[in-house]
Amino acid sequence: MVDAAVLEKLEAGFAKLAASDSKSLLKKYLTKEVFDALKNKKTSFGSSLLDCVQSGFENHDSGVGIYAPDAESYSLFSDLFDPIIEDYHKGFKKTDKHPQRDFGDVNAFGNVDPTGEYVVSTRVRCGRSMEGYPFNPCLTEAQYKEMEQKVSSTLSGLDGELKGKFYPLTGMDKAVQQQLIDDHFLFKEGDRFLQAANACRYWPSGRGIYHNDNKTFLVWCNEEDHLRIISMQMGGDLGQVYRRLVTAVNEIEKRVPFSHHDRLGFLTFCPTNLGTTIRASVHIKVPKLAKDYAKLEATADKYNLQVRGTRGEHSEAEGGIYDISNKRRMGLTEFQAVKEMYDGISEIIKIEASL
Repeated sequence: MVDAAVLEKLEAGFAKLAASDSKSLLKKYLTKEVFDALKNKKTSFGSSLLDCVQSGFENHDSGVGIYAPDAESYSLFSDLFDPIIEDYHKGFKKTDKHPQRDFGDVNAFGNVDPTGEYVVSTRVRCGRSMEGYPFNPCLTEAQYKEMEQKVSSTLSGLDGELKGKFYPLTGMDKAVQQQLIDDHFLFKEGDRFLQAANACRYWPSGRGIYHNDNKTFLVWCNEEDHLRIISMQMGGDLGQVYRRLVTAVNEIEKRVPFSHHDRLGFLTFCPTNLGTTIRASVHIKVPKLAKDYAKLEATADKYNLQVRGTRGEHSEAEGGIYDISNKRRMGLTEFQAVKEMYDGISEIIKIEASL
């Protein structure tokens, strides 16, 4: 049973959300019936429903509004997570099973923009959680540090193109920090959605960033997820970016066991980021389509792509540059997720060129 203070917060937050004009998936699926069925439950890590929903209770402008404080939450609070997952991932039903990992033919993708006219940069990333550890809200400072140690020693074993250096956030020189943020490398503290989800405790303890010498491969440690593995470079050569990511994931997995669920695939903190956890994206200049935003959205939608501002979620497009990525991460393989982005971007370029 949860204690009286938690219950009181839950009841108050639920009443406020119900009375709000929030468009979040949390509001849509947290019915009174579901709320009453789940409000007294706790996982073996001690997580309650409040740990899952507090971000959405505080930020009524959330799109989703829910996080998983530990891997077990996806099962214990499945009455709430399952419908949200189904809605977000375009029909991944609770009877569906995510396919086995399959990176497919890594040589199948080429350059989406060989002339270099439209695509500014390309990036493919995935999230991973280390087995045996809860997610952010339940981690102790000692666990954060222990994980950072494991990650940094694992990554120091990488060689070839992936060889690089790990920078702990603790004690990082301000100039180095600013440079990494300006290069779009380093995550910033203070995202209010994550703050409200209790994901920023003990900051900057146990957080760090690794990048290779060419700055085309990086790993974030303990930002939103235990690991964010990222491959990126300027231009539109998706094939090169994807191959680098696959090599890196395979290398890291040999050394660190990841949390995996039979039905949901790879598990992470946010339910939008399960299954393959793959987000393949480009920064793309489409000034003509930008004038007809409805058409850009409609084309993206046809290929299950998401259009964001230049600096990602909740940001504007700077100079007509959009961040466009695959939206579906579940119920399809890693290869298929990246292929949706590849096909959609090729189509968007074709339309922009014809206008």
